[in-house]
Amino acid sequence: MLLVDEHDVTSADGTRIRVWRTDREGPTVLLCPGLGTIPEAWPALLLPESGVRTLSWYHRGTMGSQRPADPKRIKLADHVADAIAVLDDAGIDRCIVMGWSFGVTVACELALRYPDRVSGLMLVAGAPGDLFGAIFGVPGIPESVRRTFAVAGTTALKVGGGLGNLLLHNVPINDVTTFLARHSGFLLPGAGQADVRKTLDRFRTHDWRWYFTLALALADIPRQDLSGISCPTTVIAGKYDALVSLDSMTRPTATLPQAKLRVLAASHFVPLEAPEVISEELEELVERVDAVHRALENT
Repeated sequence: MLLVDEHDVTSADGTRIRVWRTDREGPTVLLCPGLGTIPEAWPALLLPESGVRTLSWYHRGTMGSQRPADPKRIKLADHVADAIAVLDDAGIDRCIVMGWSFGVTVACELALRYPDRVSGLMLVAGAPGDLFGAIFGVPGIPESVRRTFAVAGTTALKVGGGLGNLLLHNVPINDVTTFLARHSGFLLPGAGQADVRKTLDRFRTHDWRWYFTLALALADIPRQDLSGISCPTTVIAGKYDALVSLDSMTRPTATLPQAKLRVLAASHFVPLEAPEVISEELEELVERVDAVHRALENT
């Protein structure tokens, strides 16, 4: 049984957003999700002993969240507005913000626009901006070429979204398909069988035409300049990430004054493959944030 509470909030433009949260004891953490991802993808945060209270939401038009009346309102600023709506609804003025995949861009933008609301950052397997330039970081292939192919491929997937719906909505999620997913190269065998099965079972139900519409709306986000961020930051990257290049994660964060980098023998799906590391690094980040807070109080 999935131990999360769900309810709706209204974002700045009037769009109804479905929030999910864990009512645990401990400091609050806002999770900026990967595109279309769901609570099941974060086993470390769902355990009663996680040590944190997690707030998150489903992207516009997915998993119960409303599609905006203006279909163009699916840009980065709109996702940041949704994050603020989630915080305001919970009465949280300031907390640690996590991001995974596309959620890294949202988390960084939130920290840049609203630094008073972000006490610390954990950036997991995602690039700060220029998402399509970061994809498939094969040595020797320029970012401009990767970006062009990524946009073209995503456009083709959007066009074929109807077929994707027909296939994915009807494919059985069982031990065989879960095994194949865990040995696909995009996901590695380190991910728990039960966790992967639960994640796939819900994730496949997306309207894939809308999913890739959301993805294409992010294609023009430039690489973010993070020089204004000074809070404690932890970057967790997968050495075998087929979707985000290591360089695109580490280069923008290398000069941050309180940044820590940890590279794992993992794919893009770090939360599923290394939940114990997520818990460990989050606990340490909470301690770092508390240390900064105490130091500021004593100055």
